[in-house]
Amino acid sequence: MTETNPADIPQAVKDEAKRQLDLLRRGAVQVYTDEELLRKLARAIIEKRSLRIKLGMDPTAPDIHLGHTVVMGKMRQFQDLGHKAVLIIGDYTARIGDPTGANHTRPVLSDEQIEKNARTYFEQAGKVLDTNPDRLELRHNSEWLAKLTFADVLKLAAKMTVARMLERDTFEKRHRAGDPIGVHEFLYPLMQAYDSVVIRADVELGGTDQTFNCLAGRDLMRDAGLEPQIVLTMPLLVGLDGVEKMSKSKGNYVGITDAPNEMFGKLMSIPDALMENYFTLLTAVPVQEIQQTLSSMHPREAKERLAVAILTRYYGQDAAMAAAAEFRRIFSDKEKPSEIPEVAVKTSDLAGGKIGLARLIVLAGFATSNSEAMRLVTQGGVSIDDEVITDPKTQVAVTAGAILRVGKRRWGRLALK
Repeated sequence: MTETNPADIPQAVKDEAKRQLDLLRRGAVQVYTDEELLRKLARAIIEKRSLRIKLGMDPTAPDIHLGHTVVMGKMRQFQDLGHKAVLIIGDYTARIGDPTGANHTRPVLSDEQIEKNARTYFEQAGKVLDTNPDRLELRHNSEWLAKLTFADVLKLAAKMTVARMLERDTFEKRHRAGDPIGVHEFLYPLMQAYDSVVIRADVELGGTDQTFNCLAGRDLMRDAGLEPQIVLTMPLLVGLDGVEKMSKSKGNYVGITDAPNEMFGKLMSIPDALMENYFTLLTAVPVQEIQQTLSSMHPREAKERLAVAILTRYYGQDAAMAAAAEFRRIFSDKEKPSEIPEVAVKTSDLAGGKIGLARLIVLAGFATSNSEAMRLVTQGGVSIDDEVITDPKTQVAVTAGAILRVGKRRWGRLALK
């Protein structure tokens, strides 16, 4: 876009650009810079064009959780204002693994793992983003990164110094601690920055942990003679434990493909202190309404409203209200769920008609490993037919129709096959 003299911008355009900026500023931590974004918004209105809004996602895991949707929700806001989302599936950057927050070199994923994960990303992203081709451009960065020659990579590497790389807190901490840093990890921020050059991004979105990478994109675009992208960063969503950022590996996550009742139950378990944060980052409830809800409602009622608002985005209002009713029935009225899924136990899994309790929990899909299952048992969260069992080494006699309960939300009706 060509530069526009601020004096030539009609007041109506200035007002609309300011309105958009105020909306986009909701929940954001930092914008580099507000003034530049305001100018870009105004020029886009005058020129009747859409800004190109970049978000890159490395398919390093098969599922997207609510923490990922914080920046995706911001991208949807841009789409709703008429701008175009450019979602980059980082199938090539995933070969390195983003060093952000890592205290060691990440393991290299196989091509098969990357491809399998990438296939699910677009389907899940469609639960948040407008997938209309006029509003969404889907790219894979292997399209351009795989074509770079070794000479091209050397030229790219010359754009940044080692001293600048070590300014990044992840690298600086590892260097100071004497932990190894692979040379290939230094290339990651440059690869992400090069993505911005190729797609000519107007704005790049990212979590606060992506600030260094996104700002590198500004530098690389400027060096290429392009107008540097705006960088808008969003906070990292704290997980259900109220301490760590949401992460599947930490078990404190809500997956966007979780069943409605499971999602609702998880959201009702968040600490009260997180409600305002979740309302702001995961819903479109107006700020004034959020404040009124939190100040005038009992925390349980406010949390229920939050859970309904989030579920409505992914499953619709009917499913959200049904999940709320089911939650009240189980936890307020102390009843069992109206539908309890069957847990099939093969006779070949039994020894003398019994099975280890930890093994049973894993077979039911309520834990991913025996060690996790044993931890759940020792914490007192496991019962069979309402009898709590706290010894993880217990051998259980499997009775068809018996009810296995793990934690507050996971139920299974045992069946012999």
